[in-house]
Amino acid sequence: MRIGVVSDIHSNLTALLTVLDDMGPVDALWCLGDFVGYGPWPNECIELLRERGVQAIAGNHDLAAIGTISSEEFNGDAAIAAEWTADALTPESRAYLLTLEPMAEIEGVTFAHGSPREPVWEYMLSAGTAAAGFETISTDLCLVGHTHIPSLFTEHESGVPQVSYMAGGSSSAVDTARLIVNPGSVGQPRDRDPRAAYLVFDTETGELAWRRVDYDIAKVQKRMEKVGLPRFLIERLTYGV
Repeated sequence: MRIGVVSDIHSNLTALLTVLDDMGPVDALWCLGDFVGYGPWPNECIELLRERGVQAIAGNHDLAAIGTISSEEFNGDAAIAAEWTADALTPESRAYLLTLEPMAEIEGVTFAHGSPREPVWEYMLSAGTAAAGFETISTDLCLVGHTHIPSLFTEHESGVPQVSYMAGGSSSAVDTARLIVNPGSVGQPRDRDPRAAYLVFDTETGELAWRRVDYDIAKVQKRMEKVGLPRFLIERLTYGV
């Protein structure tokens, strides 16, 4: 079974279309949250992924857009984008996001947007947060998003997980060690590589493959300017920060 894993699309339809094209046919499509926020095409991204039969959880930006959490916890630009997104959502998009939780177990895999310990807000960036995550889950594999950084956390008998940041083209095997895996961000990478990031999981071979793909960033930036989204959010796409 070949599974495409995406996260943190952030209303970036151009990046999402490019990723899905690069991914090719898959038997399943999983999303780790943040369909919306920051970008200019929230409804289109939700609709496209739903058409592809996505199995998904909600991210903090999804929850803010539907009023489940407050955008007061966001920085100023993110809060402006969240308010714009809330106004832009169609009733159908809003109803769909309301069906999603920030953590779930799907096909024997734990999905958590931030971390298993705190799925809405916690950023999994260190061995310490990974260790707490492993204590929380009962599955051998956990998928997370939120940091926008492709990464791999491997449980170790010492109790200190191994932390690896995964470049495009790198891979790892699902074997005896438990893993927490971040595919990176489709719509707003933050590892100083502006290319869209995603993951392919082959359940037959046990391979996790991190991939990167160029997309038309200028097209997205023009649309963001047109709808009046903050300048910093527009410019950061160029640099992958």
